Amino acid sequence: MVSEASQAQAVDAARPAGELRRARLAVLAYFFIAGVVLATWASRIPDVKAQVGIGDGELSLGLLGLAVGALAAMQVAGRVTDRFGSAALVVPAAVLGSLTLAGPGHAHSLPALFAALFALGAGHGLIDVPMNVHAARVERAYGRPIMASFHAAFSIGGFAGAGIGALSAFAGIGPAATFWAVALVLAAFSAAARRGLLPGPDTAPAAARDGAGADAGPAPGLRPKVLLFGLVAFGAFVAEGAAVDWTSVYLHDTAGASGAVAAAGFAVFSALMAAGRLVGDRLSARFGPVALVRGCGLLAVSGLGLALLVPHPAVALAGFGLMGAGLSCVVPQVFTAATSYDPRRAGRDLGLVAAAGYVGLLSGPVAIGAVAHLADLRTALLFPAVLILFAVAVAGALRIRPAG
Repeated sequence: MVSEASQAQAVDAARPAGELRRARLAVLAYFFIAGVVLATWASRIPDVKAQVGIGDGELSLGLLGLAVGALAAMQVAGRVTDRFGSAALVVPAAVLGSLTLAGPGHAHSLPALFAALFALGAGHGLIDVPMNVHAARVERAYGRPIMASFHAAFSIGGFAGAGIGALSAFAGIGPAATFWAVALVLAAFSAAARRGLLPGPDTAPAAARDGAGADAGPAPGLRPKVLLFGLVAFGAFVAEGAAVDWTSVYLHDTAGASGAVAAAGFAVFSALMAAGRLVGDRLSARFGPVALVRGCGLLAVSGLGLALLVPHPAVALAGFGLMGAGLSCVVPQVFTAATSYDPRRAGRDLGLVAAAGYVGLLSGPVAIGAVAHLADLRTALLFPAVLILFAVAVAGALRIRPAG
């Protein structure tokens, strides 16, 4: 007997090619928006830090608000997405998430910064869950790997946001004015993109893979392979979070770069990450996910090591760029593995893996700040390097055997 979910999935696959292209463009737009918001904030961290008058240790406490807000919002977003569908939540979440960018620009104390970053993190958590669920739905309808292209849009958004931050810093425009201008434009963009989303419920394929379990009921617990997916995502996102929140600080405070050059650090990271993701689907088809993740992980560690060993602005910029290129294909491969492992539970597994990843993205920078406060930032940034090497070691878990 064909389930309602499988019937709905068949409807998606049978949609006209033009409708699927519009849906893909809409999801690309929301990934881009999320990237711009996060990178615009990250690029102006040194200015906000100086505005509030805090050091690295206090900044890590402020960043904790970002982590707590995102994780709390993800729990709500997961339930709402399951009940009403990803398309229903993406639009209001993107509008709200865009507007929360303005908050940190008005912070003049640590409590105010914590509250503003809590709101910013909540906005990011609300958009991240439904846009990834909708991306997986569009990928299933296409019938071929396209997940890397969505994450490329996030990275391109990061490059754009970092560029906006760098240009505004160079022009002497304050964080508040920069954040408000970007927030209002992105909120309008978020509302306009809604027309392309696929209507109706989110669905999952009916066949299981790789011995994921024969029953169609809910998983009894976190299965070992899904746990490994989550650990790989955790390590990759810790490294990405380190780049988001600490690249500009490292370049400015340790490498001695100017404010404009420091703000450009995350732009270089994001540009090479986007470039890697634009070719990620083709690389995966040619080399397979395991070899791709291992090679990319080693490249990321090499780039980070270069930046830490030679704290000169030009060398560190190159190192962070290589780190971005290396990390580019890891998360899309993990997300694809999570949705392919047991397609009947793709949403559940992807939700667990994404949650593990974003715990790393949001809490990793906090841990790095705490270590930097006790030792120094160069020592603290060894933490993500170790986690990337762990991801390389367990990348074999990403090998999914086709159903047979």
